[in-house]
Amino acid sequence: MAAPKKGRRAPASQGHPGRTLILVLIAMAGLVGGMFYSGTLTPRLGIDLAGGTSFTLAAQNQPGKPNAINETNMKTAAGIMERRVNGLGVTESEVQTQGSNHIIVNIPKGTDAKQARQQVGTTAQLGFRPVLTTTAGTKTPEPKPSPSQGGANGKGKGDKASGDKAQPGTQQSPSAKPTTQGRAVTDSLKKAPSAKPTPSGKPSTPPAPPAPPGAADIPPALQKQLNALDCSTKEGRAAAGEKAANTKPSDPIVACKQDGAQKYALGPVGVEGTDVSGAKAVFDSQQGQGWIVQMDFTSEGGKKFGDITGKLAAKAPPQNQFGIVLDGAVVSSPSVDKAIMGGGATISGGFTQQTAEDLGNMLSYGALPLSFKIDDETTVTAALGGEQLHAGLIAGAIGLGLVVIYLVAYYRGLALVALASLGVSAVLTYTIMTLLGPAIGFALNLPAVCGAIVAIGITADSFIVYFERIRDEIREGRTLRPAVERGWPRARRTILVSDFVSFLAAAVLFAVTVGKVQGFAFTLGLTTVLDVVVVFFFTKPLMTLLARRKFFSDGHSWSGLDPKRLGAKPPLRRRRGAAPTTKEA
Repeated sequence: MAAPKKGRRAPASQGHPGRTLILVLIAMAGLVGGMFYSGTLTPRLGIDLAGGTSFTLAAQNQPGKPNAINETNMKTAAGIMERRVNGLGVTESEVQTQGSNHIIVNIPKGTDAKQARQQVGTTAQLGFRPVLTTTAGTKTPEPKPSPSQGGANGKGKGDKASGDKAQPGTQQSPSAKPTTQGRAVTDSLKKAPSAKPTPSGKPSTPPAPPAPPGAADIPPALQKQLNALDCSTKEGRAAAGEKAANTKPSDPIVACKQDGAQKYALGPVGVEGTDVSGAKAVFDSQQGQGWIVQMDFTSEGGKKFGDITGKLAAKAPPQNQFGIVLDGAVVSSPSVDKAIMGGGATISGGFTQQTAEDLGNMLSYGALPLSFKIDDETTVTAALGGEQLHAGLIAGAIGLGLVVIYLVAYYRGLALVALASLGVSAVLTYTIMTLLGPAIGFALNLPAVCGAIVAIGITADSFIVYFERIRDEIREGRTLRPAVERGWPRARRTILVSDFVSFLAAAVLFAVTVGKVQGFAFTLGLTTVLDVVVVFFFTKPLMTLLARRKFFSDGHSWSGLDPKRLGAKPPLRRRRGAAPTTKEA
């Protein structure tokens, strides 16, 4: 039997460090390219650093609820507003109550103030109302009599046939004949003798214009309101929306479509917005409706929606439609041909992506329990925050300088590895924070800057752990290449445990806090994750490559790995045939 070959065995787990470093460089180049492609080269700043807009909203009681303004409803409204404007909770918008009936909303610069105003001011009171009748959005003119066949003075052949003469000593009743001023005929004049047919067989008053479909089924007072409603102007739509929003759900209303093209007479609310459990914007590519809003109802809401659509399906147009009314305006009026069961529905109506997402956002986070009006809108300056940022950056620069001095003095050549790793971490952190601004609305505020400065110490601590494990292996008498590989498993375990604790603390802090403290927690969590990425995919491969260089492998006095300076033991001797093992602490 042949004896096994003798020879040294290469250190384990060396892999392909060059490929890993190339992947990291490609990722960095991609992130930097993404910044230039998006046109965003600086992080989005919070209101304390960049200034912004502040709204003061005053709560108003709703009809039938005189005691609705209370502490519970105010807190509920503030929470809904905060979720609307903050989205994922990192946009750094601030929402807080002030006094008994005011809410202060601070929006950082760079946020669309108009869109934010709509988000916080819209009560999102949703209702599904059956359509009684609909017509064009312009004001319906009152019926007017046409001029008689006579001359300009209003006297013609028809006057003679009427037989109308004033009796002496009596007050003459108003003439039923049309005048040159074109006054509308009153109800009392319809019974006057002049209203009788003339010899030509034509009545002296014109017939009333035909009523819109379904008009016979609505009360005369509601029809009168519909005729007087003018949706063609912004003021008319605003007044109609305010009046409709302040009407009890059990009363019929007249309302405008959002674009003012149509106006509606609507019955009582069949399904309320509180029966909606969730909503989201979806692009409909199958039926070609464009952006739509899909809604899910609660179990009770699904039953109500099925009942009302079943009743509407049995009626003729336009009474087989239901109006989806949001804050007094009709956003859509789909027709129904059968009962819609299953607990879901879709709102369509020419939405853009932004308007569909806004509507889904407001419906998902719920309706405000109160209506609000904006009492004041002011611009917030960033003078104080700028001074604090300047002081914070000076403190961070001093701390970073002290870290660099310590690394160079203690680790010498290894300090280059630490500084290169810190540079990679800084590039990744900056680019990701910049790209997260337009992506999720992340805004960098003073606490977030503080979190980034704290992360410098966390990242430097990871390098120190790994370097010390390598130096321990050299003290045991091993050369650099096996020391790099044998020290990595033990250092890796320590680094993961340390970073996990930091990330867990950041996650808990982010979950239980609001406002600016969330910015600190988010930044701390992000930099902790990046620390793991940098150590695993940059620091370790770089050390593997440097271990092959003579300057480090021979233990130059300035390498930081000089065996004499470290007090290394004589080289270890292995038993013949025994293979080195790598154990993880």
